Amino acid sequence: MPSNPSDAFELGLPDGLHPDTLAVREGVARSPFGEHSEALYLTSGFVQPDAATSAQRFAGAEAGYTYSRTSNPTVTAFERRLAALEGAEAAVATSSGMAAITLMCLGLLRAGDHVICSQSMFGSTIKLIGSEFARFGVESSFVSQTDVGAWQAAVRPNTKLLFAETPTNPLTEVCDIAALAQIAHAAGALLAVDNAFATPALQRPISLGADLVIHSGTKSLDGQGRVMAGAVCGAVKHIDVLATLIKSAGMVLAPFNAWVVLKGMETLAIRMRAQSESAGAMARWLEAQPEVDRVFYPGLASHPQHALAMRQQGGVGGSILSFAVKAESPEQARRRAFQVIDACRVCSIATNVGDVKTIITHPASTSHGRLSEEQRQAAGVVQGLMRLSVGLEHVGDLQADLRRGLDGLLQLA
Repeated sequence: MPSNPSDAFELGLPDGLHPDTLAVREGVARSPFGEHSEALYLTSGFVQPDAATSAQRFAGAEAGYTYSRTSNPTVTAFERRLAALEGAEAAVATSSGMAAITLMCLGLLRAGDHVICSQSMFGSTIKLIGSEFARFGVESSFVSQTDVGAWQAAVRPNTKLLFAETPTNPLTEVCDIAALAQIAHAAGALLAVDNAFATPALQRPISLGADLVIHSGTKSLDGQGRVMAGAVCGAVKHIDVLATLIKSAGMVLAPFNAWVVLKGMETLAIRMRAQSESAGAMARWLEAQPEVDRVFYPGLASHPQHALAMRQQGGVGGSILSFAVKAESPEQARRRAFQVIDACRVCSIATNVGDVKTIITHPASTSHGRLSEEQRQAAGVVQGLMRLSVGLEHVGDLQADLRRGLDGLLQLA
């Protein structure tokens, strides 16, 4: 292992490699042992050659690994690979996706600053920015994900950040990244995009004008539901600020988790293509079921932002969809949704997405359960809505699994 981390970055890879190649080749140089699979450096600290070098490295005057809260070779490999896939200059890894959002806000915002967010974002994100950061004087406005005019109208003199998911969790609403980037930059603000649903295999927000990209590596980047991980990608000038902060804040990614997600990214493109194909088949099938009121999936022609999604996501709809059952009241809708979920024998009842195993969940009582009913309604998260993260099982088996639950609705008043 080189004593200087910058030496480890010299992999000898040619310029202009395709993201599929970077997904299996980008990282850090091999150790003297010549391992083919990336090494896992499970160590809290690093032995220094002498006291003077140690002092220089801890002071930041000389590059070198000192303590895994500040840097670790395995984490560095994860950061470099993800940044390469996103087309970003750099990335900083965190302990979870929500930690990545927290780090971004802590590093870039201060009391009196204003943030504009989509009102249909992940429930924990709405709670974090709208409630928790409000206690520290950060103002926020939540607007329609798809209404560019609403984003523009919400801009204030103190607006510092626009933050959107695309597609959103769980309704798969898509925003115009390029249009929001123009609004943000005209206001002297930054645009951050949560890319966890699409992943860089389908969508690269920085190429469309975004300044920062947020990831929950827990989801499709890992792909097998094994570990928690997060990251922020962007320009060096922004990532350096966050990397300095994380050394004090300590919300770092563990080397083992970094290694797991690093290996997961090697098959990201293949998994996303296969799972998206199955998700599209499931969406079309669900749209034809008489018990289903509506299906939300960017790959469907019926999706309000279908054309935009196809432009931004390389013509692929993604691996996640939502659907709502027909009902005459919210109470009945909730019972009917639970009936469908409880009848599943193949789909897992869990809260993650992007797994190779298909997962079904009820957003109103899980991911958006801590929000007020008013916030849920604004986000479109109704009681009859279910989110389906499609894995690698046979589509026919998944359809039969949901059909069992839908058939049960005939007996449920």
